[in-house]
Amino acid sequence: MSARTHETSKLTDRYQTTVPRGVRKQLALSKGDQLRYCIEPDGRVYIEPVSASESDPALGAFLDFIEADIKAHPERLKALDGALHDRLAALVGDIDVDLDAPLSPDDA
Repeated sequence: MSARTHETSKLTDRYQTTVPRGVRKQLALSKGDQLRYCIEPDGRVYIEPVSASESDPALGAFLDFIEADIKAHPERLKALDGALHDRLAALVGDIDVDLDAPLSPDDA
């Protein structure tokens, strides 16, 4: 039986944390992966990865449909034209997000 290992991390003011390397390796996590926190009646908490297929079945089916359509009809793909790109940039371009800023009392 192998020895139990312990990993620690620290919460930021926004309740965010970095998953320690040993945990990422054990769970085979990559950037963008989702985690599930399982809380037992005795108070123990377990972390497990959420597989892409179970994270959102409707989204998975939609992405599969889009992928199949692109493979079947690559000629339908078009580049984003300048006007649409400029409009999207105008909608979100000036938004400044500070991930280190504390949460508002409503979000805590």
